[in-house]
Amino acid sequence: MKRITPVQYLWQQADWPQLRYDANALLAPLGRVRRLQGGLWSRATSLGLAADRSEQAAVLAREVLASSGIEGERLDAAGVRSSVARHLDLPTAGLPAPGPREDGAVAVVLDAVTRYDAPLDAARLFSWHAALFPTGHSGLRRIAVGAWRGEAPMRVVSGRGNREVVHFEAPPTQRVGPEMERFFGWWRAGAASLGGHGGLNGLNGQDGLVRAGLAHLYFLTIHPFEDGNGRLARAITDMALAGDEGSPVRLYSVSARILAEREAYYEALERSQKGGLDVTEWLVWFLGLLGRAMEQAEAVVDRVVGKAAFWQRFTACPVNERQRKVVNRLLDAGEAFEGGLTTRKYAAMTKTSRATAYRDIAELAAWGLIVENPGKGRNVSYRVAL
Repeated sequence: MKRITPVQYLWQQADWPQLRYDANALLAPLGRVRRLQGGLWSRATSLGLAADRSEQAAVLAREVLASSGIEGERLDAAGVRSSVARHLDLPTAGLPAPGPREDGAVAVVLDAVTRYDAPLDAARLFSWHAALFPTGHSGLRRIAVGAWRGEAPMRVVSGRGNREVVHFEAPPTQRVGPEMERFFGWWRAGAASLGGHGGLNGLNGQDGLVRAGLAHLYFLTIHPFEDGNGRLARAITDMALAGDEGSPVRLYSVSARILAEREAYYEALERSQKGGLDVTEWLVWFLGLLGRAMEQAEAVVDRVVGKAAFWQRFTACPVNERQRKVVNRLLDAGEAFEGGLTTRKYAAMTKTSRATAYRDIAELAAWGLIVENPGKGRNVSYRVAL
């Protein structure tokens, strides 16, 4: 009979947590991300986006919603936007009061990025965990909140019954406290030595982006809580990235990119947690993810620039508030606005009558802001005149 070799996880390796990587293999992907990072920040600064608090609020809301969405946790989008606006002292007219889950999730991310240079310790993580689970429940299940996980084995599984697949098993409960104290020590050492390349213990001049990738994998390998580990790992990653840039302001969302690549993300984690202590492959993947997140943000900046140029063309047109709102919606959506603009859609977006919608659209078309799509009769629709 063929003998099955049991899986050996990262934390079961003899030299754990001496994670290693090939610095030479990271030079090209790291250099590419640094170029993207510099270009994005330069463009955002020149356009005033780095100081635009409404743009910062949009990125924070996207980060919070995406991080929860990765775990299948649905937060109310309007509530999240409302919570972000309240925390940043922005107008909240028309937004609902945020629920405790939305407010807690926003508070965690904001604390991570605005206090990126504050100590990371058990008390701070416990407060984050409690904010994520304000009722003490995960769904219908009661969990230990603001405390390390209990005696039950912690496994990441998929499937059910005979088809259950164990993707990862975390260290036993009695190791969690000591492992987290070692993690906090590693974090403190890394915060004092940013700027180059190093290993987990050779931290003289460690690059900040590499530190963010290592922190993400290291924390998830310990898996210290009953639930919420993924969201907390991403908050720690956000904290590391804010520390790398020396600013809480960031115009790209890591969680939004992970959500778009969720399957590849989980596969990369599983390979790394079942592999040896050389985590070069994970870091290459993580740096690639950061690069794609920054490219996505560049596309957002391009839309902002395009929108400004568009309105500059039509500055003399007496556009009312309803018309501006709808045209901006079309500009933001681009090709994703399926079916074009119709009288019915305009009336729904502006909460006005069909007659007013028809008149507003006719004016926009006459001024040249929108043009009619091919097809006449009852199916008439419009697109922005780019």
